[in-house]
Amino acid sequence: LTGKEALTHFPSLGGPGGSGKGHIKQCELLQLSRKQKRLCRREPGLAETLRDAIRLGILECQFQFRSERWNCSLEGRPSLLKRGFKETAFLFAVSSAALTHSLARACSAGRMERCTCDDSPGLENRKAWQWGVCGDNLKYSTKFLKKFLGQKRIGKDLRAKVDIHNTNVGIKAVKNGLKTTCKCHGVSGSCAVRTCWKQLSPFHEIGRLLKLRYDDAVKVFSTSNDAVGHSELAGPHRHGPSAKQPALPRPTDLVYVEDSPSFCRPSKYSLGTAGRTCSREGNCDSMCCGRGYNTQSRLVTFSCHCQVRWCCYVECQQCMQEEVVYSCKQ
Repeated sequence: LTGKEALTHFPSLGGPGGSGKGHIKQCELLQLSRKQKRLCRREPGLAETLRDAIRLGILECQFQFRSERWNCSLEGRPSLLKRGFKETAFLFAVSSAALTHSLARACSAGRMERCTCDDSPGLENRKAWQWGVCGDNLKYSTKFLKKFLGQKRIGKDLRAKVDIHNTNVGIKAVKNGLKTTCKCHGVSGSCAVRTCWKQLSPFHEIGRLLKLRYDDAVKVFSTSNDAVGHSELAGPHRHGPSAKQPALPRPTDLVYVEDSPSFCRPSKYSLGTAGRTCSREGNCDSMCCGRGYNTQSRLVTFSCHCQVRWCCYVECQQCMQEEVVYSCKQ
């Protein structure tokens, strides 16, 4: 999520994964490394899936931060990704989660040529397929994503370690939301035949989980581990008998290395909060950074007195009401 990606969908190329060499042209439109473009060209359907993942990650990020000073706008994102803020940590996590989620769904939806339904052992997947059910293929998604992102062991580069850690937090969040769903088939609702398949949680649930991880993010530094012979991430000291030892962040913790700016004023990281709408009882004081807020009344139109008409449509009237809007001062 660099902020340079266009959010419009690709033109239809006719059929799953596109036809002919259309997907190759799609790959060239994306901001990818040389290796990633090579993988993209080999995988018909991948380019459009990547575009869907970008849109999914951006929209979820903006939804989760809609009431915060930093609202995950595209402005300033390239500069933000070069730093080690909490917000950078969330961007890495939500983008890897969106990629994982979108790839798994694309496999089960038949939009990718090289993968299909989930084939995890222990589930009667072939019976599920016979009933027209296709499990989300998280196994293929995570395996391909690690190859696509090119994660390698990093030496003493703290930022690289942090970015990889946060990327893996996003992938784990999707894995933790994978559920086994079962359905019964039989006469009069009996369970003569029971099929089960793997199904991903809605992405909103994953986004909400990652926002909680952001709220509790851990500031880390690099420390040498003589036992294993390389450096690793370490956080604040624990309380109790092991207080002298720095605590290692958990695999589910988002981590960062430097404190965030206030995001109150325009900067290379954001447009600031001037003009942003807020809730007087909720977040105006925080979002407006002590500058105060303007109050404005406006008339809004909405559908009202709706009735269902035989057989198949709803008829509504148009009503108007006054609405008070609060926005942060300059």
